[in-house]
Amino acid sequence: MLKDRLGDVACTITETKWIEPGHVLTLRGAGNPRLARAALAECGLPIDVVIRPAATPPTQLMVSDMDSTMITVECIDELADYAGIKEQVAAITERAMLGELDFEAALRARVALLAGLDEGVIAECLATRVRPMAGARTLVATLKKRGVRTILVSGGFHHFADPVAKMIGFDSVVANTLEIRGGTLTGRLAGGVVDAAVKAHTLTDSCAAMDVAPSAALALGDGANDVPMLKAAGLGIAFHAKPAAAKAADAHIAHGDLTAVLHALGIPRAEWVVKD
Repeated sequence: MLKDRLGDVACTITETKWIEPGHVLTLRGAGNPRLARAALAECGLPIDVVIRPAATPPTQLMVSDMDSTMITVECIDELADYAGIKEQVAAITERAMLGELDFEAALRARVALLAGLDEGVIAECLATRVRPMAGARTLVATLKKRGVRTILVSGGFHHFADPVAKMIGFDSVVANTLEIRGGTLTGRLAGGVVDAAVKAHTLTDSCAAMDVAPSAALALGDGANDVPMLKAAGLGIAFHAKPAAAKAADAHIAHGDLTAVLHALGIPRAEWVVKD
């Protein structure tokens, strides 16, 4: 069936190889990659499709978003729940992730609504609500074993991103800082904002510092503020993403968990460092 679909878009298959028998299949061929991806994604089967050039270099850097990508929640929405305004804040978050609002303005507006919240709720929120996305720890551990540098870059906050990075195994973190005085949130940020441009620059600057080409970088994200980062990477993967990110990325994982990224890189399960 898959070969038939590819034939419909004039893609010639030269090799078929199972990475995981009956589960993950690699097809090699020639043709229009965007048309082939669309044809496979719309074949009626619950499959995730990643199309990469045969000459793609090995991945040496992974830069990933945090909220709704490496963890299952949006931390600012969960904090807002403690203030009794989750629905209000979540609505702004959703519009920002869809690209309907300016990210920095939307972030500052949401943080302002948290003014007066006791800082103790951050630890409680971390302990009771923040969980790694399925496959996150296995993905990071497997890549690190292969010498890949991993960076967590978040439009969220260091108060969450730092412990999340430690929990999952990231090498470093880029995030925003909530201003706290006298044990309460002031409703302001301390320092600049990690926005779409900062995320993209984190990837390109890290490549330069490592002396590797962006084609050897992998980026993961789910929202509109991840789009420049996804485009800057050699392989940009949207994960259960908003339309803007899914459209901009080289691939969209809409069905599997984060271990699908390992399959996309051609790494069989027997070579995974299983942590989840």
